[in-house]
Amino acid sequence: MLDQLIPAHGGYRTLKSFQNATIVYDFTVEFCKRYVKDYRMKDQMIQAARSGRQNIAEGCQASGTSKKTEMKLVGVARASMEELLLDYEDFLRQRNLPKWGKSDKQADEVRKLAYANHRSYMTYKTYISNHETAANVATCLIHQTNFLLDQQLKALSHAFVANGGFTERLYRSRSVRV
Repeated sequence: MLDQLIPAHGGYRTLKSFQNATIVYDFTVEFCKRYVKDYRMKDQMIQAARSGRQNIAEGCQASGTSKKTEMKLVGVARASMEELLLDYEDFLRQRNLPKWGKSDKQADEVRKLAYANHRSYMTYKTYISNHETAANVATCLIHQTNFLLDQQLKALSHAFVANGGFTERLYRSRSVRV
C-alpha cells in the first residue's frame, strides 16, 4: 500500500533536462573562469547555472510526496536558466559581439550535438576558447535546456491533473479502507 502512496521518485540523473543543465553548469564555470572578471557577475552566473541543475534534482527527489513541490522546483530551475540566458546575452551585447540567430550555421552545428551519445562538457569544450563563440554556445545550450524544462513542466502538470498529488492519494487510500 505504501508503494502506491509514495511512488518511485528521484531518477533525475536520467532526465535530459538534468543532463543538459549539468553541461550548462560546467560550461558556465569554465566560461566565468576565463572571461568574467567582475566577481559579483561571475558568482551570479555560476549560482544561476547551479540553481538550474540542483532544483531539477531536488524537485525530482521531492516528487514522491509532493508533485506541487516538484513542479515548483522545476519552475525555479527554468527561471534560473532564463536568468543565466540573460547574463550571456548581456555579455554579448555589452561587448558589441554578434548574437547567433536560430538560422545561423554555428547555432545549427551546436544544436546537432544534442543528439550525440554520452554528451558532457567535453562535447563542447572546443567552443570555450573564444569568448564570442563560447557565449553563443552557452545560449544555445540554455535554449535547449529551457525547451526540455518546458516539456517537463507540461508533462508534470498533465500528470498532476490526471492523477492528483500525495494528499489525493492519501484520501483515496483511506476511503478504500473505510
